[in-house]
Amino acid sequence: MSNYPSRDDFTIGEKAQLSRTITEADIAAMAEVTGDYNPVHMDEAFAAKTRFKGRIAHGVFSAGLISAVLGTKLPGPGAVYLKQTLNFLHPVRAGDRVTAEAEVSAWRADKRIVTLKTRVFNQDEKDVVEGEAVLLVDKME
Repeated sequence: MSNYPSRDDFTIGEKAQLSRTITEADIAAMAEVTGDYNPVHMDEAFAAKTRFKGRIAHGVFSAGLISAVLGTKLPGPGAVYLKQTLNFLHPVRAGDRVTAEAEVSAWRADKRIVTLKTRVFNQDEKDVVEGEAVLLVDKME
């Protein structure tokens, strides 16, 4: 018996969230893990001259928070990405509190495929990322 029970069904409109405050250490760690040392993330003097007027967090950080919601909460452990679309709407900066949210929009029980509307919003309730995820949800034995 698994410590991670599988789900048999999902309800349209069902939601889950995960929040995190982005830190300077998070941005440095993301650069280290991905190798993305773009100065818009790492160099305040450079970033101040861009349209963002200062450093911004890596976009994949928001994508990673979406992945965390999907893998740990909804649909949960054992779910595997088939597809994810992302539209980056506003920058995220160190100090921002961001919340990733997933909402079930379709469930194909015969194929065990769930589609979810995904979004990340900041402490001001402003959407910073929106998209859609499609995941395979295996039946755990």
